[in-house]
Amino acid sequence: MFNMEIEVKSQNDDELVLIIRDAEIPFVNAIRRSAMMSVPKIAIEDVNIIRNDSSMFNEVLAHRLGLTPLVSSLKHVEGMALADECDCNDFCPKCGVAFSLNAVGPKEVYSKDLISSDSKIKPVYDTIPLVKLKEGEELKIEAVAKLGLGKDHAKWMPTTVCAYKQYPEITFNENVEIDYDCADACPRGILKGDRRSKKIKILDIEDCSMCKSCVRASVNNYINVGYQENNFIFKIETDGSMTPKEVLLKACDELGEKSDKFIKFSEGGNK
Repeated sequence: MFNMEIEVKSQNDDELVLIIRDAEIPFVNAIRRSAMMSVPKIAIEDVNIIRNDSSMFNEVLAHRLGLTPLVSSLKHVEGMALADECDCNDFCPKCGVAFSLNAVGPKEVYSKDLISSDSKIKPVYDTIPLVKLKEGEELKIEAVAKLGLGKDHAKWMPTTVCAYKQYPEITFNENVEIDYDCADACPRGILKGDRRSKKIKILDIEDCSMCKSCVRASVNNYINVGYQENNFIFKIETDGSMTPKEVLLKACDELGEKSDKFIKFSEGGNK
């Protein structure tokens, strides 16, 4: 057992950075995978292109529509079922949301031109370019957005970045002469050589990528770069369809349910 500590380093609508202490790699990686693969999100799945006079292939246009982020916060998708778990033949309000798009050129068609049958489920951003129509060209589309999981397709993945790294650790060998060249070699500028105080200052250790450029630049092994084995920097960025906090909490819930099922199975609950 471990006594894990979590500190919120920074947080906004699209990004969350955590410092996780006293944890283990399998546990942190399980949260990462759950956030990417097991958090339900709405994305356009079925596209019926009735008319497309543009120079863009139907397949490319359908792909763009599928990757257009739609509002998928839990309060907006509450009560909806995953597409493969709904008992309807095609789609229904329980598992899908209908979209339509009608445009005549000349104009630039943007995500805001997608009209939703549910005012709550709409594109996150209005200014995503979809296609450009020339004079007289027409575009008419019907589409259905469904609830899905990132493990089935990237369009259902709520995160654009979900990664962790072990917390960096930089130490100096006080038994040798200070090597200021190692500070100049840092590509991220997190080391600063201060000749007046005769020391090298660490400006932002959490920005260290552990590339060891400073170690290679030091001719007398003055600096050493490593990491704290059980401490991590965990970062989540989303496409705006959900907040990072919501993704993280839902990912932990999903991971907890899977753990409970595994415990029950191992204890013979399914016999």
